[in-house]
Amino acid sequence: MLRTSRADAALHLARLTDSMTEVRLARSDGSTDDEHDPEGPTMSQEWSSLDGRVASAEADRAAIDAALARLDNEIYGCCIRCGNPIGAARLQARPAAELCIDCARQAN
Repeated sequence: MLRTSRADAALHLARLTDSMTEVRLARSDGSTDDEHDPEGPTMSQEWSSLDGRVASAEADRAAIDAALARLDNEIYGCCIRCGNPIGAARLQARPAAELCIDCARQAN
């Protein structure tokens, strides 16, 4: 499941990166961005949106990589804070979870 999640995360990040490249090229052209066009977002808005989505996708991929490292070190499924097992339902819902539900609640 983690390896599939990692592959999905990498594909998602690649697509976002491609989209950013397209926006970067369009922004450098300059003729395609009309800040006063009421029909759609400006290139700057699009760039900002994509930038945030890329950062989120990178964080997701890093969390999956950390979970894979815990799996390799045979500590996957153990809370990194208290050492107790992370519930199966939580791992099913969030395979990259590093905190048990109690520690996650305390962290928030």
